[in-house]
Amino acid sequence: MNDEVAVGQQLEREREVLARVPRGLLIGGQWRPATGGRTFPVHDPATEEVIAEVADGHEDDALAALDASVGAQAGWAETAPRRRGEVLRRAYELMTERVDDLALLMTMEMGKPLAESKAEVAYAADFFRWFGEEAVRISGDYKVSTSGANRVLVMRQPVGPSLLITPWNFPAAMVARKVGPAVAAGCTMVLKPPQLTPLSSLAMAGILEEAGLPPGALNVVTTSRASAVSGPLLADSRLRKVSFTGSTEVGSMLMAGAAAHVLRVSLELGGNAPFLVFADADLDAAVEGALTAKMRNTGEACTAANRFYVHASLAQEFSERLARAMAAMKLGRGTEPGVRVGPLVDEAQRAKVTSLVEDAVERGARVLCGARAPRSRGWFYEPTVLAAVPEGAQLAGEEIFGPVAPVFSFEDDEEAVRLANGTRYGLVAYAYTRDLGRALRVCEALEVGMVGLNRGLVSDPAAPFGGAKASGIGREGGSVGIDEYLEVKYVSIDKTWLARAPRVQCSRRRAEGRPRGPSSRGRGRPGPPGGPRAGRRQPGQPSRPAAHRGPGRPARLPGAARRSPSRLPARPARSGWPGSTGSLRARPGRHPRRLLRDRPAPPAPAPRVAMSACSAWRPGGPPLSACPCGGVPPRPTSG
Repeated sequence: MNDEVAVGQQLEREREVLARVPRGLLIGGQWRPATGGRTFPVHDPATEEVIAEVADGHEDDALAALDASVGAQAGWAETAPRRRGEVLRRAYELMTERVDDLALLMTMEMGKPLAESKAEVAYAADFFRWFGEEAVRISGDYKVSTSGANRVLVMRQPVGPSLLITPWNFPAAMVARKVGPAVAAGCTMVLKPPQLTPLSSLAMAGILEEAGLPPGALNVVTTSRASAVSGPLLADSRLRKVSFTGSTEVGSMLMAGAAAHVLRVSLELGGNAPFLVFADADLDAAVEGALTAKMRNTGEACTAANRFYVHASLAQEFSERLARAMAAMKLGRGTEPGVRVGPLVDEAQRAKVTSLVEDAVERGARVLCGARAPRSRGWFYEPTVLAAVPEGAQLAGEEIFGPVAPVFSFEDDEEAVRLANGTRYGLVAYAYTRDLGRALRVCEALEVGMVGLNRGLVSDPAAPFGGAKASGIGREGGSVGIDEYLEVKYVSIDKTWLARAPRVQCSRRRAEGRPRGPSSRGRGRPGPPGGPRAGRRQPGQPSRPAAHRGPGRPARLPGAARRSPSRLPARPARSGWPGSTGSLRARPGRHPRRLLRDRPAPPAPAPRVAMSACSAWRPGGPPLSACPCGGVPPRPTSG
């Protein structure tokens, strides 16, 4: 009975979460249906049931989204970097607050265990936080040219409207990894979410709206026909960039389409990651790292370890330990307690994994665990370990994208590196060894963009993510991730022009039409006759002539006296600060002065008493004129 109540409560919560997700297209700040009212279904891969119907956009919708993006570009690019960063920071906070709902939504549409979904939501939110901090660090450069004839000014500006195409396997993290730097750089966007997992993208778009992203800055077009959206956008000259994560085959087609208008391109494509275990490796750590590198996201990750190359002396023991660990992992719907392996995303993906395993077994590979699909609802496939896999097996050269770990063996370091590099892909590699010299040699020799050294996880918002060879172009994340959305502009400034450039006059002098005096210092006062140095104190000269000072007074007043409030006219109190005598705004035509707030008026100075050299006169006595000296001090006599 308690189980039935728990199941009912779970289903009710799932319905509530789904009900809060927008189902339409986001164009120009408005959620609207697709042209013609078309929709397509979204399935739960654990039950094969339809959980939502989402707007199915087409060419007209894509161009309308680009129109909104182009219209908002100028205003968004001029928005202060701090403001753009605050939008991302607020989005980070909202995702962190709603991690449970977002994780449940992701598990329903993609199938991964709930714990992994929560980890991905946190990972995605960190991209918003990271690039929110990077928005205020967009910098330029100013320097003297090598010849000295000119000055070099370098600035970085937003690329412009960008097309972002995300994959189904990480439906939240990949959106944040692309949208985050685009928002920080000041680019507007057209986002095309994946057909299989669009709900997380739509929920994140709603969060960004709530965080303060202006209308038109982000436009979302879901579709069941990717080419119907990407094709017209790539053909439009107003689009300035495309960023894509997915297969190498699709990435190559997008790159060809982007060539017509020479678009900026960022591609994170397929992988075939090698996992190297050398003879001196810590075997316990290697098995634990292999579980992380292989089974994260049920193996459906471009960074998943695809080929396990183990030194011949350790191959059998490693294979057996890995098989025991993977066989113990519970398979089931991601919302169930204790589940560590969810379903594959659809039937086509399960069919591909099944075909690759059958090919390897036919070629002589030994099955240590798994290698079959359960006879139940959902697109599940059991965790599988294959030993003694021949090099000619199809899964040695293709991305598996499933919970299958084929184990190969090698004899020496050179063979290990040769086997690892024997693929057209170069996204990531993993290596386990205790020898620092070997570790550095291997890391330098591997033809990949990232290496996990004694670690089975490389993803990090603060690190540049990307590959080599057929695994992509460009980097996402880290301090260089925002560069993909910035254009570098160089301005050459003539030195002689700088020397002849007129000075800017103060606003009062311009308003009165008076020429600027040579020494007015922009304060609206004409310079003294006789040149810019006339009337100024020369080096060695006291600040005021001695005749202007009383006996015993210093040649220059202390700084506090020079800045005495009595020397400045009182100003009206600023609104909201009663009693204030200063103002935070400079009046038109006036330069701002030092602000003085809440200071009492200084006491009236005491009347000065005339001093005399006559020793007979005393204060309080008869007037100085009655003195025998007549008030005139005697002149000193010579001798």
